[in-house]
Amino acid sequence: MLNFFLLILIYTCIYAFMSLGQNLITGYTGMLSLCAAGFFAIGSYTTAILMTKFAWSWWSTVPVAILLSALLGVLIGLPTLRLKGDYLAIATLGFAEIVRNVINNWDALTNGPMGIQRIPMISFFGLKVSPYSKYGFLLLEVVLLAICWFLLERLVKSRMGRALEAIREDEIAAASVGVNVTKYKVVSFAIGAGVSGIAGCLQAGFVLSVSPGSYVFMVSIMVLCTVVLGGMGNFLAVMLGAFIIQFISYLPQLIGLSSVIPAQAKQIIFGLILVIMMIYRPQGILGRKKRDNSRAQAFYDQANGDTRNAGRKDIGLEESGAKCKEEGRV
Repeated sequence: MLNFFLLILIYTCIYAFMSLGQNLITGYTGMLSLCAAGFFAIGSYTTAILMTKFAWSWWSTVPVAILLSALLGVLIGLPTLRLKGDYLAIATLGFAEIVRNVINNWDALTNGPMGIQRIPMISFFGLKVSPYSKYGFLLLEVVLLAICWFLLERLVKSRMGRALEAIREDEIAAASVGVNVTKYKVVSFAIGAGVSGIAGCLQAGFVLSVSPGSYVFMVSIMVLCTVVLGGMGNFLAVMLGAFIIQFISYLPQLIGLSSVIPAQAKQIIFGLILVIMMIYRPQGILGRKKRDNSRAQAFYDQANGDTRNAGRKDIGLEESGAKCKEEGRV
């Protein structure tokens, strides 16, 4: 039971990485993307190919996987800038399927449908981070996830984060005040794709094998469900959503009913979650994180207070002058 719960936590962290990237693209920039599975596959296969064919360490493959996933994000972002809503979702889904089919048919590099087996374990200063000892692998994931969450939180609180939120609310208004919509959309896609690529690296390092069947359309739907369930525009919320989704996925095995409940039931459950959340709580469980405008409000209040005080001084001078005139007349 404990090992099974650790497995849920490990996959929660993997899907949390993809959900963080999806949240930046969808929750903060307002672009409905269904390409998470494609970014996930790029990260996994980059790590697998470099470790098995070129004897790279896992740590050295991660930056390459991030860069290649980000490049795919740019390639998706540039031609789809004019698309919105359902049209953008269909276009990004098409890109994800292109990635999967290329992987499935490029036998010389990816070994086709058979995938890549016997990926070396992750090592840290000579110590093997074995997936069979789940505590060490989970600790690695938690540390990397905390770093990623911290950096993304800093990003969305910066000038770029405000620009992304402006684009989400109204592209035309954002462009009219000087926001470079094209630039920030492409950068958002690139960063979100790079973060999802890290999930692929962890997947390859944990399973020690990759195959095209692991990167199907259902993966993108699960990531989207995670973001919607937790709360778009809230990084902590999507991590909570990742845990709930993974718990639901493994619940039949956890309670010993995997032979009774078919695997297809999971897809029905995820569809119901999306429908129910969109109808009754579209903001998600925790909702969108509100921006802290206390400093700006304090500055605004101070400025208005100074103006009011200056006005009171002027009024006081006028009243004093009028009083002196009246006394002079008397």
